[in-house]
Amino acid sequence: MENKNVWSTYTEENLAELNRINDTYKACLDEGKTERECVKLAVRMAREKGYQDIRELIQNQTPVKAGDKIYAVCMDKSVSLFHIGKKPLEEGMNILGAHIDSPRIDVKQNPLYESEDFAYLDTHYYGGIKKYQWVTIPLALHGVVAKTDGEVVNVSIGEKDDDPVFAITDLLVHLAAQQMEKKASAVIEGEKMDLLIGSCPLAQAEGMDKEEKEAVKKNILKLLEEYYGISEEDFVSAELEIVPAGRARDCGLDRSMIMAYGQDDRVCAFTSLFAMLDVEEVERTACCILVDKEEIGSVGATGMHSRFFENTVAEIMDLMGETKDIKVRRALQYSKMLSSDVSAAYDPMFAEAFEKRSSAFFAQGLVFNKFTGSRGKSGSNDANAEYLAKIRRAMKTDGVAYQFAELGKVDVGGGGTIAYIMANYGMEVIDSGVAVLCMHAPWEITSKADIYEAYKGYKAFIKHM
Repeated sequence: MENKNVWSTYTEENLAELNRINDTYKACLDEGKTERECVKLAVRMAREKGYQDIRELIQNQTPVKAGDKIYAVCMDKSVSLFHIGKKPLEEGMNILGAHIDSPRIDVKQNPLYESEDFAYLDTHYYGGIKKYQWVTIPLALHGVVAKTDGEVVNVSIGEKDDDPVFAITDLLVHLAAQQMEKKASAVIEGEKMDLLIGSCPLAQAEGMDKEEKEAVKKNILKLLEEYYGISEEDFVSAELEIVPAGRARDCGLDRSMIMAYGQDDRVCAFTSLFAMLDVEEVERTACCILVDKEEIGSVGATGMHSRFFENTVAEIMDLMGETKDIKVRRALQYSKMLSSDVSAAYDPMFAEAFEKRSSAFFAQGLVFNKFTGSRGKSGSNDANAEYLAKIRRAMKTDGVAYQFAELGKVDVGGGGTIAYIMANYGMEVIDSGVAVLCMHAPWEITSKADIYEAYKGYKAFIKHM
């Protein structure tokens, strides 16, 4: 199957829509650097399009009918949107699924300490990262601190032009002879990825003794109390994430690419969300699932292994007067899904890791992976041939550029998605997504053309499957 670069096929009208989608996407990346921020943004956009909170519908026992738009939030870190179709929900849904968590560094529960007049936050990295990529770059702190009085304080430091930024330090090259002999995985150890956040002691004018211990730490605590009303004890009930500081930017002199943090997998999440919100009428119920925890196995209450999605479908069917459990099971089994996650873009600088005929390429459209997994397809969902034919027909109907690929050479690696989890219901699922350079790095690169084709492809899936 020969694919072509799609840039040369676009009309001025296409390019205008492409730029609109990508400008919106960049703004969403800037506003949604954590899963909580992504959910908050998605809910706001959904409400603007007429979506209603399922909790309000349940509380008021509001009947649900064709045309209704509903969203459900799980612990502020996962969200599902439903656009009820004309056909009975029992006949299944067209589901777009993606994850909104990204590789990062988390702050531990007892993090703040001082060492040699430096104040640090103790950390634990999240997901698969190359640890050495995270040192000496500007970092920001995002998250929430939940206080015992019920108040939840939102934290975002490092994104505004006048904000301070933070850093993880590295050893200067002049003294790094032994360090440079280590394997890349051991150059920076996990316990040495602590975040440098201060070096100035609390002013003696405040009544401190010259020999006062941990004066730098005390100054940090004073600032936290002053700006956020946070005490050291409040770190115990905090979720603070360390992410690269800075905005999504156009990449390349031709501005054909986007360089940003968190595009795995927010490039699929936001394009799925855009498609979901832009479809006006649906025959089959459309659903968009944006979940947490994929980078660590989709576990926990906000991951895809949770029963939250299944329970939400049951709640909707109850509001439709369908109370039999078997109908919920049928709705799930007869659904069709795109499990959307990024694919590794062919990189000529590292050609040895790819099998070129089965690689994803920039500007050749939405990527479909019949299977993922690793070494012998272990852990993958392997989509059936009949479903692939239906997918091809839907893409061709709306003129979507698409390609089929695998993630690297057979014995080199592979990757996982949420596909196999949803396939457990018996529904038809295939992996799809956008090709990405530098996947899992602090800054990842995508093609604007592929982002546009993904948006078109997700709309085609909702309309035609």
